[in-house]
Amino acid sequence: MFKPHRFVPKSAVAAALAATGMAAHATTPFVVQDIRIDGLQRIEPGSVFAYLPIKQGDTFTDDKASEAIRALYATGFFNDVQIATQGNVVVVQVQERPAISQIDFSGIHEFEKDNLAKALRSVGLSQGRSYDKALVDKAEQELKRQYLTRGFYAAEVTTTVTPVDRNRVQILFSVAEGPSAKIRQINFIGNKAVSTSTLRDEMQLSTPNWFSWYTKNDLYAKDKLTGDLENVRSYYLNRGYLEFNIDSTQVSISPDKKDMYLTIALHEGEPYKISHIKLAGNLLDREAELNKLVKIKAGDRFSAEKLQSTTKAIVDKLGEYGYAFAQVNAQPQINQADHTVDLTLNVDPSRRVYVRRVNIVGNTRTRDEVVRREMRQLESSWFDSSRLALSKDRVNRLGYFTDVDVTTIPVEGTNDQVDVDVKVAEKPTGAITLGAGFSSTDKVVLSAGVSQDNVFGSGTSLSVNINTAKTYRTLTVTQVDPYFTIDGIKRITDLYYRTYQPLYYSTDSSFKIVTIGGDLKFGIPFSEQDTVYFGAGLEQNTLDVDSATPQSYKDYVNEFGRVVNNVPVTVGWSRDNRDSALVPSRGYYTQTNAEYGTPAGNTTYVKVDAQAQYYYSFARGFVLGFNLQGGYGKGLKGQTYPIFKNYYAGGIGSVRGYEPSSLGPRDTTTGDPIGGSRMAVGNIELTFPLPGTGYDRTLRVFTFLDGGNVWGDPGQGGTSTGANGLRYGYGFGLAWISPIGPLKLSLGFPVTKHAGDQYQKFQFQIGTAF
Repeated sequence: MFKPHRFVPKSAVAAALAATGMAAHATTPFVVQDIRIDGLQRIEPGSVFAYLPIKQGDTFTDDKASEAIRALYATGFFNDVQIATQGNVVVVQVQERPAISQIDFSGIHEFEKDNLAKALRSVGLSQGRSYDKALVDKAEQELKRQYLTRGFYAAEVTTTVTPVDRNRVQILFSVAEGPSAKIRQINFIGNKAVSTSTLRDEMQLSTPNWFSWYTKNDLYAKDKLTGDLENVRSYYLNRGYLEFNIDSTQVSISPDKKDMYLTIALHEGEPYKISHIKLAGNLLDREAELNKLVKIKAGDRFSAEKLQSTTKAIVDKLGEYGYAFAQVNAQPQINQADHTVDLTLNVDPSRRVYVRRVNIVGNTRTRDEVVRREMRQLESSWFDSSRLALSKDRVNRLGYFTDVDVTTIPVEGTNDQVDVDVKVAEKPTGAITLGAGFSSTDKVVLSAGVSQDNVFGSGTSLSVNINTAKTYRTLTVTQVDPYFTIDGIKRITDLYYRTYQPLYYSTDSSFKIVTIGGDLKFGIPFSEQDTVYFGAGLEQNTLDVDSATPQSYKDYVNEFGRVVNNVPVTVGWSRDNRDSALVPSRGYYTQTNAEYGTPAGNTTYVKVDAQAQYYYSFARGFVLGFNLQGGYGKGLKGQTYPIFKNYYAGGIGSVRGYEPSSLGPRDTTTGDPIGGSRMAVGNIELTFPLPGTGYDRTLRVFTFLDGGNVWGDPGQGGTSTGANGLRYGYGFGLAWISPIGPLKLSLGFPVTKHAGDQYQKFQFQIGTAF
């Protein structure tokens, strides 16, 4: 406290006594001529003056002193504040709180330290802030909470505060993690109609199993339990149990805090059936159309899921006619005596509106036009919910945004207009990729690429990619302009250099095809899902043969030479309505492509490829997939079909259980597989979640049946043996969407064995599609 020689000081104690109304020596009021701050080290005087309620020219009183002390304490910057007077000068004496110079952790194994530091910042504790014991205690509790979310109920946190120079402190959080508490039992009481095992399957939480190290579902978490209880409730309500109720939930832990036990008491009641269901309200003279959308009928068991689906379908249908604020309210009349429910769906279309303006928000890099050209809901037209949903899907499929949110906002002062706000959150669209993989055929595969999917925010993409697989090495440069014309015609430009060794694993020959060229394609959209492609290219193929090269390949080189120029034109069509290109569960994908080698090159031929995929999800997590692909090629004008366009089959991607590229025609001299001009492959695959992982779509097991082969023209010198030339394989495998790409491992077995067939049971590869 400041002690003047000629003046009587007024301390913080006196001010505090005055603030509480207790008797103290009173200060004679005076006009403040100056204010002085003493004791500052790091804090700027301006910051203190900003919080100080006393200004130069104010009348100083004991009440003002008390108010000033409270204000400065409230900043959290100071351990002690005292106010004295020296004549008409107010002297503020402060003692700063120490600053936090470092926050560190010890004993941490379960978490990354950076994640814990981020959690502490959320409670206000971070490096550079003023030390506050209350905040440190709060941070300690937050650390314990973080461990509780991982099931570490025995975790203990000890905090050590060490003073260092310049009025600073270091904070060390020492953690004794202890063992994690595992869920040992999940018990249900009161379930009669539904088995306990069925209810456990509806829960994300589970007892430990072989895959708990991956799923972590054996660790208790309150939010997970809340979600699981809702899943159980939905299970019953979707099966008509309207009286279902969860009476109590008990969570207990063993004295050593290693084991947890969940007990859920519930009341099932009786299942209810629909006695009658009808639509009421303003049906806009579309009763017959709306009745077709009702997915639950009289006599059916009540289903909350079907009821919700029905109301959504009606709202969406009314939205297609411009009724943006339509509502459907279900009014049930329950008869407990015979366990039936009478449902009335009251339809209120509200008012019809049109869209005044479409606003694009959040695009700091991407140009407005890139988003607007994907919009199918137009300005100054009637509101259409189906077009709005399609617009959102199209913007999402651009891949430029982490989130796309479309909201409808009524226009003030009108009752028939809305604005549509399209809020986007941009993500980095440029990438430099360096990858390494390992396959059972190509061993170590290195890849690298540089790509930018949204060059200068224009929506065009540019990429350069390199692949170093031994059998198939590539260097490609690709540029895609999705709106080459205002009507949405896409332009694709490719430049490439490829080396292909089709016989690398089936013969001692070092036969290699080196291709350098480029092509230009245009994609013309004929509908929202259909695109037709037209293109032309120019390429040069160099054929490297040796003494071990099959005779049919040598014959082709003798006919056309080692260097063959090719000028192909292509036409193709594709349609894709799968729900996901990476892990599809429903929908189909089809594509066809025809290629014609024009007389402008050294070889004239025609080549047609087709592929169709279909996915059907018939149970939760179970997906049945079908794949059929075929190809046909033929040389024209009496010429031999070019060997660098041959098809090959065998291995992952075609018929598993056989060595890659080993099926089909074989050279009559060496017996080596040489590929052919015709190919057919079919696959049936049943995919389901790995047992014990819940419904995780990134880790799945599958069983398969493959069939197919490759055939050649008789004039090529190759023959195909076996019944109908087909080969079949079956087996099972594991599919994992890994951090470095889709990984597929399969164990395949041939159905029948023929002389000369080459088998390979275990196969895996990163990046396979089917």
